[in-house]
Amino acid sequence: MLKICAICGKKLMMGRTVTRKGSPKKKGGTGRKTARTSRREFFANLQKIRIMIGTRSKKVYVCTKCIKKGDIRKA
Repeated sequence: MLKICAICGKKLMMGRTVTRKGSPKKKGGTGRKTARTSRREFFANLQKIRIMIGTRSKKVYVCTKCIKKGDIRKA
């Protein structure tokens, strides 16, 4: 099951990590060079909580930003 916020639709984001080598110029080196990049995932801060959807309560994933804003009604 893919974890997605039930309120705003926030989900996993893809990004990169950059590996650099060499010493920086301000320390007397020739500068930092990019050696390689690799893919990585940034996970949203999702919490599984019981909320009211219409008149029924349901257990869903909600991001902490939506919880703090008060966009939900807890069951």
